[in-house]
Amino acid sequence: MLFFENDYSEGAHEQVLQHLVNTTREKLLAYGADRYSEAAREKIRLACQAPNAEIFFLAGGTQSNQVVIDALLAPQDGAIAAKTGHIALHEAGAIEATGHKVLELPQENGKLQAEVVRTYLQDFYNDTSHEHMVAPGLVYISHPTEYGTLYTESELAALRKVCDDYELKLYLDGARLGYALACPESDITLPILAKYCDAFYIGGTKVGALCGEAVVFPQNAPKHFNTQVKRHGAMLAKSRVVGVQFDALFTDDLYYKLGRYAIQKARQLRAALQERNYRFFIDSPSNQIFVIMDNERLKELSKHVQYSFWEKYDEKHTVIRFATSWATEQEDLDSLIALL
Repeated sequence: MLFFENDYSEGAHEQVLQHLVNTTREKLLAYGADRYSEAAREKIRLACQAPNAEIFFLAGGTQSNQVVIDALLAPQDGAIAAKTGHIALHEAGAIEATGHKVLELPQENGKLQAEVVRTYLQDFYNDTSHEHMVAPGLVYISHPTEYGTLYTESELAALRKVCDDYELKLYLDGARLGYALACPESDITLPILAKYCDAFYIGGTKVGALCGEAVVFPQNAPKHFNTQVKRHGAMLAKSRVVGVQFDALFTDDLYYKLGRYAIQKARQLRAALQERNYRFFIDSPSNQIFVIMDNERLKELSKHVQYSFWEKYDEKHTVIRFATSWATEQEDLDSLIALL
């Protein structure tokens, strides 16, 4: 069976695993106070050009989103997100479980547009009964989006301007950030994220780590953020496990190399699909490729390939997703292309 269902089917990159093995017998401080975690923080600060950034290592993306959003919002606040946003669709109500509503807005190619957010905020505050409604307190985006599309720096700047005008926080989910950074089409870098976002996280789970994400507050973290992490049950006593991995990922540009590798494989697959006249559901430059497939052909493909069901297209067609990763083997890619 060929696995193109997601970018987290494998374990961890060998250099990451080796660093874990090399350090496993060391007696280190718990809860992220170890020297490897601090070394990783320094490397991330350098990569972000944010010397004052506060960085925390959490086990997974849903925990990161839940803890950060809860910490950034006041009790009465909600989080604005695209209708297709991860927190709106695929986190099982984790945000709502904290008492914060996800305020869903229309999207364009998976992205929130600044003017759509501004119009929503204008309408909200023009409503004389807005004090009886959930107050918008934060804008949530992801890069890449759920559809593998990318924000531009100008779009990020426009969202920042709206957030500043209405005193909202801007938070970016970077579960697949390594793949977005590797796309030649992208003009967003880690320093740009640090410039515009109040918080973002650098995804490790889907980009070469066994598990773990690095939450970055470019300026100041919310007061008692570590206590919030603990309160949510998201604090690892052996936080070193994540810190050590990010120490490896941010050594010798490994994180960027893994991202570029996955994008190269995605481009090979995309070109093969184009040559065979497959229809794309959306123009996605990242490691996620969305294809409109005939249902009868899918029955045969399903015998040989693991892919993600995305949505029904019409009575005879289905949208599926192929995902490449840092560990996609050329032999597997060739086999998939041959099947197609």
